[in-house]
Amino acid sequence: MTKNDVLKAWGRILQGFPPSLSIEITRECPLRCPGCYAYEPEHLGDVGPLRSLADFKGKELIDGVLDLVRTYRPLHLSIVGGEPLVRYRELNELLPKLSEMDVAVQIVTSAVREIPAAWRDIPRLYIVVSIDGLPAEHDVRRKPATYERILQNIAGHQITVHNTITSQIAGRPGYLEEFVAFWSARPEVKKIWFSLFTPQMGATDTEILSPENRSAALAELSGLRKRFPKIDLPEMMLRGYETPPQSPEDCIFSRTTLNFTADLKSRISPCQFGGTPDCSQCGCVASAGLTGIGDVRLLGVLPVKSLFQISDRIGRVVRASGG
Repeated sequence: MTKNDVLKAWGRILQGFPPSLSIEITRECPLRCPGCYAYEPEHLGDVGPLRSLADFKGKELIDGVLDLVRTYRPLHLSIVGGEPLVRYRELNELLPKLSEMDVAVQIVTSAVREIPAAWRDIPRLYIVVSIDGLPAEHDVRRKPATYERILQNIAGHQITVHNTITSQIAGRPGYLEEFVAFWSARPEVKKIWFSLFTPQMGATDTEILSPENRSAALAELSGLRKRFPKIDLPEMMLRGYETPPQSPEDCIFSRTTLNFTADLKSRISPCQFGGTPDCSQCGCVASAGLTGIGDVRLLGVLPVKSLFQISDRIGRVVRASGG
């Protein structure tokens, strides 16, 4: 995030608008990934589950997304699902329109189908491909979005690889290094991101990291980022993982992002995970990044987080008064 991006975001907050918007554009996904938060019963509360919702196709979907963007005027839009590429025809029309509106768009996908070649030329479009470890684990968890298919479908594009570290891969000697080495060598990969599995309160998922595994994974990533420049993990983000926000109210990402599900009207709260996430075990890459920024002290005195909280209160008053 550049200094200019930060200033723009603060301007939106002071006006009472969220800098970021996230939209689940479809309930459909050909994958059945273990641990996927979007299909957990807690995700949407009384609104869900996700697969039970009515969602949209064609012009209704395009117009619905554009209406949300015009209403909330975000600087950044995340398009998630479900699997966004299920609606690739709609995205072919929607993405250029969003670019013309000067909205930075991030699509989070499994790359289960070919990413359209025309997307390479759309300004401010960022493609994030979720990879669950090395082929032996990934191809089982994410079939039919296997390594072989992903490599075919990302050809010619510039992507960010995103891996969520789970208990199944944490603590295995050399595993993360092998993963990073493979994807760093790919010409299509511009960046590599890591998250840590974030559970709901009281959950017993097998993916949950123990405190020891979490610490070991962060220590290993700290070393790997010095050897593999494509790992996008600055020091302040590491600190964000080490000391995550204690509640959604304390999370800058949660408070600056509005999340809509596939009916384009129901909001996901308190953050993209929905339900009651265990913030003490938060491993969200966006939350960690903004938490790290929030802990920076302006002029060595005032934390950025404090300035944000003041700005947020002002923005809410402005928005409520119609200013």
